[in-house]
Amino acid sequence: MDDPVQEKDGKMKIKLVALPCLCVDVFDGTNEMRPGGEALNFAAHASGFDEMEVTLLGAVGRDAYADCIMDSIADKRINIDYIRVESGMTTANNRTYLTAEGDRYYKENSWNGDIVDKMVLNEEELNVIAHADAVFIHFWAGCFHQVLEAKKKYHFRLAVDFDIYRDFDDMEQYAPYIDYFMISGEESLLYHFEGFSKKYDGLFNMSLAERGSVTYFRGERYQVPASKVEHVIDTTGCGDSYHAGFVCEHLIHGEIVEAMKMGSELAAETLGHYGGF
Repeated sequence: MDDPVQEKDGKMKIKLVALPCLCVDVFDGTNEMRPGGEALNFAAHASGFDEMEVTLLGAVGRDAYADCIMDSIADKRINIDYIRVESGMTTANNRTYLTAEGDRYYKENSWNGDIVDKMVLNEEELNVIAHADAVFIHFWAGCFHQVLEAKKKYHFRLAVDFDIYRDFDDMEQYAPYIDYFMISGEESLLYHFEGFSKKYDGLFNMSLAERGSVTYFRGERYQVPASKVEHVIDTTGCGDSYHAGFVCEHLIHGEIVEAMKMGSELAAETLGHYGGF
């Protein structure tokens, strides 16, 4: 796992699939819509790497939310051929609130995302994943276990965002199959990742917000400080930006510390503007 994806035909082109969360954040008070979701944010940043060939896989409805999403990536190098348009379904959306400091928060009824949460991959979509070099997904996705089974069969590199999940006993069952095992946390939880890294070959990465990030690989610890941000405007998509930089840079060059630095740089850029990309 400390080596890059190998060059093909003399030229590096890494096929990356990101799925399935495409959503719109609807900001309370203004009803302003901003495109987001883990997969969308990740893909948008990944498309900035010349070496990446990015495909988005997900589903949207026929509504203004979908228009907002598709318009936001119209100028990006992203294959959108596998984004389903589901008549009668509402595009995933999240009622979002911001504190005075720019931190987002949600209420119990903020999320309206059945189209993502209940998504089941069809044969065509599974075939796209089977031919990928790397796949990014978040743990809460309804199709997570389908992707996990595909990983066991096709052996692409799998990157999973576990976000704020804290059941490490449950998470360990997935550790043998995940190449980029990522979570947002605090220093008191790092011993879990240290232990995992001594048993499994993946990169175990924890984002620590303003305290930077830590990665464990085969028992060895790597730590990188957060990139400096003069003024935090909005934290939306900050973690997704970090993950895109971390995963893509490592896929390309295979250097752990440089990958973490790239993640920190993209996260800092995102903190300086509204929205995830």
